[in-house]
Amino acid sequence: MNLANKITLFRITLVPFFIFFMIYNNFYMRLWALIIFIIASITDTIDGYLARKYGTITDFGKFMDPLADKLLVSAALISFVEIKELYIPAWMVTAIISREFIITGIRTVATSKNIVIPAALSGKFKTTFQMIAIVVILFILCTNSALDRYFRIDYTTIPLLRLTPFILMFITTILTLVSGFSYIFKHKYLFTDK
Repeated sequence: MNLANKITLFRITLVPFFIFFMIYNNFYMRLWALIIFIIASITDTIDGYLARKYGTITDFGKFMDPLADKLLVSAALISFVEIKELYIPAWMVTAIISREFIITGIRTVATSKNIVIPAALSGKFKTTFQMIAIVVILFILCTNSALDRYFRIDYTTIPLLRLTPFILMFITTILTLVSGFSYIFKHKYLFTDK
């Protein structure tokens, strides 16, 4: 197994630790969740870079790398719904995760027809925005916990901290749906029998 694939597997092993730290409403636990998410996000860039640089792109990596991304993002989004202070509705997370399943299904159909579908620019932009939004929301969670723990300040009195997670998730949901519909429309030919 090459180094890029080992890094991808490492990223997958970080997901349960991320979930564990997200469970607790505690500054230090949330800080660890933020650190783990950032490390996992960085490894996503590193494994792709190494695979391209050294020509070690494998079928295993092509399958596991996006799976690792989906596991990490899904874990974060589902955790956000469970954290009531974020006010992130389940419909947003359901829409985002559903889009990922649908696109994965389309790619599977394409693969069965020996068609390679490269990643679209809209999908790359969506993923980048998702990752940034998740990091910002995790940072806000840490800030909220620190304000409560060390200063006894109710973060809900600070509109920026209260509203930003919802706004970021709303934008993420819109970008996700737009890129998903664009992807489906562009590749609708896969569903016609020839």
